[in-house]
Amino acid sequence: MKFILYIFSILALFTSCTTNHEVDLIVHNARIYTVDSAFTIADAVAIRGGVFIEIGNSQQLLKRYQAKDVWDAEGAAIYPGFYDSHAHFLSFASSLNMANLYGADSFADVLQRLNAHRKAHPDRSWIVGAGWDQDRWKDSTFQVKDSLDKYFPDIPVYLSRVDYQAASVNSRALNIANIDSAFYVEGGLISTDSVGNLSGVLMDNAMELVRMHIPEVSDEEELRTLTKAEELLFSVGLTSIVDAGVNELDLEFLRNLYTDKKLKIRNYAMIEDNQRTIRKIMRSGFYDDGRLTIRSVKLTADGLLRTRGAALLSAYSDDSTNNGFLLQTTENLEKAIREVADSKFQLSTRAIGDSATRLILDLYGKYIGTNNNRRWRIEHANVVNESDFEKFKRFRVFPSVQPIHATTDMYWATDRIGSDRIRNAYALKRLVDNYGMVAIGSDFPGESYNPLFSFHAAVARVDANGEPSGGYEMKNALTRREALMAMTIWAAHACFQDSQRGSIQRGKDADFVMLSKDMMTVPNEELRGIQVVRTVVGGETVFKR
Repeated sequence: MKFILYIFSILALFTSCTTNHEVDLIVHNARIYTVDSAFTIADAVAIRGGVFIEIGNSQQLLKRYQAKDVWDAEGAAIYPGFYDSHAHFLSFASSLNMANLYGADSFADVLQRLNAHRKAHPDRSWIVGAGWDQDRWKDSTFQVKDSLDKYFPDIPVYLSRVDYQAASVNSRALNIANIDSAFYVEGGLISTDSVGNLSGVLMDNAMELVRMHIPEVSDEEELRTLTKAEELLFSVGLTSIVDAGVNELDLEFLRNLYTDKKLKIRNYAMIEDNQRTIRKIMRSGFYDDGRLTIRSVKLTADGLLRTRGAALLSAYSDDSTNNGFLLQTTENLEKAIREVADSKFQLSTRAIGDSATRLILDLYGKYIGTNNNRRWRIEHANVVNESDFEKFKRFRVFPSVQPIHATTDMYWATDRIGSDRIRNAYALKRLVDNYGMVAIGSDFPGESYNPLFSFHAAVARVDANGEPSGGYEMKNALTRREALMAMTIWAAHACFQDSQRGSIQRGKDADFVMLSKDMMTVPNEELRGIQVVRTVVGGETVFKR
């Protein structure tokens, strides 16, 4: 009897050992940038239950574990899943269902695309488009509203600019919104021509006056576009995103989709700048189901530099009467900041000009002080006064930046702010040197959603055509190591997720991307052409070329 019990105990021990050494997947023969604290490079990983079990040597892991699936990476480079720290996922999804105006090189091109879109969707009651950029057009003398009225007199038209901070509309849309003359809009502008007639251009908060009348799409249609958007993000190696400002209805819609497992991309969704929504959600506390996280509030301080709406300490160099403007009063901003400070929620504020950035830094310091771990963020921080860089360190304010803005704005930015202030603009390296980290995002759909484009802009400081020769303000370029960390572990840290993801380490989510070339070693001019071979989220392949 004792002998039989002994045999059973041996069998049980053997079964236990075998079970402990079974894994779902081994990836070997790779060059794995773990982005751990030592920036270790390994050549194999073992994954079980959607997390990394071990990282190390191919021969040892293949010997130690029995895997249901084994991938020979054939020497390919692997990185933690890329994290876009500032994006607009729902706007991106919506844009896939609109007239695509991105890259249009003239207003005639815009009109041609709008006509094609209307023919493709004759049953729609509005023409909605996105992506126009007048800086790409040689002829800027036309009147937007008049041109749209000529071709589309009987259907309302609403066209978002490439940065989603301005819109062009026709008379039909203005009539539906009951706008027949310009009037004051706090934090916005209804544009007029030289004789006071409506131009058809709405800026910032004024856009909502017309946008609110556009019919809502069905939940089924919205899910279809979100799924398509997710597929596109996976195809470029993104596994996590920050959705920078989501309204209450869309947050609830996202929660339902993630609960039903209809979306897979990890989404750190920020609560939009609406005090009623902010208070309601803060009362209910954090939400985190492993894919969707809601624990951050998004405020908006000022407008854009391009449209001279960013709040500056002194006037624009090309408009001596204009310092830009805040999109809400200082009193309202301080009240909102105080309320978030009294909660456990994170706060992220869009501040672009040096005046807005100083205001937010000082208000943050007033309410959270120094030596805090609140990880409050400033989104963009495009222009920073020389005396304010140290405040990022003093008040522990996390800079969330978009490197590609430097290489798209460089053609006009000096005109806006002059040669002195430009030295402290798009200052990624200065921010890293002061705070110790930055989080990299793209601001898609206003810019490309491909994180390799952001990486290229951060390290080479040139545009898609390799201009300017030698790079733009190269003193503010990041090293490749810094740029990779900024789109992986630093980005995760900025969202309180560095213990869960952002690096390839034991116990962390098995999110990773395999590339056709090593982004850490190829020449700068090859970075944008690198292809994603495979994207994995939680151990599941979500994209494979």
